Amino acid sequence: MTNCIVSAIAAVLLLLGPTFADTSVQWPDLIDQSAQSFDDPFRDLTYDEIEALQTVVITRSRLENANLADSDRADLEAKLSGALATLATRDIDADWLIAQRWVVAERREAAATAGNPAIDGRTVTLAGFAIPAAPDPDGTAVAFLVPERGMCSHMPPPNPNQMLRVRLTDDWQPKTLHEPVRLTGKLSIAPSETAMHIVDGVVPMKASFLMEAERVETLQDRRFGRVPAVSDEMAQSIAERVRASGAKANSKTVVSE
Repeated sequence: MTNCIVSAIAAVLLLLGPTFADTSVQWPDLIDQSAQSFDDPFRDLTYDEIEALQTVVITRSRLENANLADSDRADLEAKLSGALATLATRDIDADWLIAQRWVVAERREAAATAGNPAIDGRTVTLAGFAIPAAPDPDGTAVAFLVPERGMCSHMPPPNPNQMLRVRLTDDWQPKTLHEPVRLTGKLSIAPSETAMHIVDGVVPMKASFLMEAERVETLQDRRFGRVPAVSDEMAQSIAERVRASGAKANSKTVVSE
């Protein structure tokens, strides 16, 4: 009897169509918070202090030139001494900071790219603005999802952990640039980089996430976001051009292993 009931419930669920055991997430949920806290000795430097530090690095590099004229070398040494003195009066260890620059650069890169492992492999729902892209080699339609209208065209791209590369369903793809949409699908941490020509030139589309879209909800009322920076007619034209760029070399996608 119990088996009959279970079978009946399963049959009803099949008739109702696919179910989505999804979790609605917000853009900050995509970020790996454990990668955000680190010592950054450059964070609190003033503009003058950063400029003095740059002077130290550049001047030392130029002084390595054995062919410098004596007068030029003297000028550079005076410039170097002045920059070091400026930093010393503020208790800034220039040599230590310079040694830390690559360490900090790696930590900043990790903070910008690290995805939240708690949502890796889960089915989620996320709203944002879709940017059309060239299809994958297997013909699957592709788009990028970003949190703000204008990103990657009139605004810089977001950090990679704030961008999704989306493989779309067969029955939908963005008709315009930055089309507001809510997507549901399996989300995976799968870094990729795609160079695309969008509006003003080639843009590196670096995404930490891949979504296999299962459900698409277009948001015609554009309830979130600002007024489009370009007209709908122009946006449609751009969308078609971006999709057509799939045959161009600058649309190649590199997926990290």
